[in-house]
Amino acid sequence: MDKSNSANCESMHSMKLRILSEALPDVAFYGWCEEVFSSAVESCRLDPLLARAACPRGHLDLAAAFHRRADDDMQRLLDERDLSGYRYSEKVAAAIMARFEVVEDCKDAVRRGVALYSLPHLAPEGARLVWGTADRIWTALGDTSDDFNWYSKRAILSTVYASALLIWIRDFSDSHAETSAFVDRRIGDVMQFEKAKSKIKSSRLGEFMREKGCGRLLGAIKAPRSPVEDFPGSLKENSR
Repeated sequence: MDKSNSANCESMHSMKLRILSEALPDVAFYGWCEEVFSSAVESCRLDPLLARAACPRGHLDLAAAFHRRADDDMQRLLDERDLSGYRYSEKVAAAIMARFEVVEDCKDAVRRGVALYSLPHLAPEGARLVWGTADRIWTALGDTSDDFNWYSKRAILSTVYASALLIWIRDFSDSHAETSAFVDRRIGDVMQFEKAKSKIKSSRLGEFMREKGCGRLLGAIKAPRSPVEDFPGSLKENSR
């Protein structure tokens, strides 16, 4: 991509964030809808055609931008914090709570987003956004997996995050203690599962599965080679 195209993309991204900031106060009352998008564009005194170029799907692009902006804020927050003394499970829990922390002042907008992505035709996009959050968390924590574990880690964390989100939007306890306790329990359950999986891997059954069963197929699955927003993957080519 040349410099001019890069600058144009950056300009469009900045415009999108500007519209988002203007729209957020109304989202809390009216939800993610076209009326809110149009009102925000007018308040920003932007050309409607340019605004559509930045957000072709209108309010849907704003909702997705809100989610990804929160992922960026979480990343910055985690970069500022020293988690070196934490166990790995504690790091994951801290990252999930950090993701909630950065949208604490926009809780109603998050709640409206949950309602939006609960609609059947938007559920796949909601799943992609949650997957993206899980990927950002694992990347921030230094995950180096390059095989099937890359996918299983993000799939498991996606379910933990999504279920915790439903608790968080209804949690008014001090410092969201109820959500924190829920996250700790869920991660504890995952760790127990991982321990059981490790025992199976080291058993004769696990050895058989690696050599004769599905282990050979799973071993061919590799992590994506470049960042993408979907559910990526590749199969390692057989050597000839």
